[in-house]
Amino acid sequence: MSTQQALSDRGYRPVIVNSREEVDAQIAAYPAALFVDPLTGPITRTALQSLRTAAVAAEVPVLVTAGLGQATREAAYGADPAVLLKALAPRDSEQHPSRVLLIEEHEPIAMALTATLERRGMQVARAATDADAVSLAAQMRPNLVVMDLMQVRRRRAGIVDWLRGNGLLNRTPLVVYTSADIDPANLSRLAAGETVLFLAERSTSAEVQSRIVDLLAKIGTN
Repeated sequence: MSTQQALSDRGYRPVIVNSREEVDAQIAAYPAALFVDPLTGPITRTALQSLRTAAVAAEVPVLVTAGLGQATREAAYGADPAVLLKALAPRDSEQHPSRVLLIEEHEPIAMALTATLERRGMQVARAATDADAVSLAAQMRPNLVVMDLMQVRRRRAGIVDWLRGNGLLNRTPLVVYTSADIDPANLSRLAAGETVLFLAERSTSAEVQSRIVDLLAKIGTN
């Protein structure tokens, strides 16, 4: 409800959908963006593939929120995040694996996420900042962007602007998480390769909420 109100305050008309049929009905009206927020429960690989297919066909950008170190594997319903992310980043062809652009400044987190994705056959290129990501994106042209929400440039051009400028925003989903609330003591656990990214939980602090709405507004600018 807080996200809905915050978007309304920005002049958007948020419409909540709960089924593929409702998604299809709204996609037909060309919304500014499709926001997937699996905060209240898990989302399946099939559902993510379905949502992405519908959005890409209608040229609607997709934003997915995730949680970093927020839950145990069991609490996250056992979903392997790499499987879910792979559903958002299909290959260009059988000969070319999915290309993931990871924007994360903390080395232990970047290493853990990279290892998780590479085990599922995805190619991962990592940038420490949003600024670095722009030049890297030009080289790799990613199928998926996974980034720390705190890295999103609020007032300056960054990866979202680059994707839009190159006609890629509507078919390159963005998955955002934040490490702002993570206990520094857990960094060693992340570096050990434990699963750390969950699509069933995220931080709900006011700062995170505000940044999500900022990013949605940035994505939804035609």
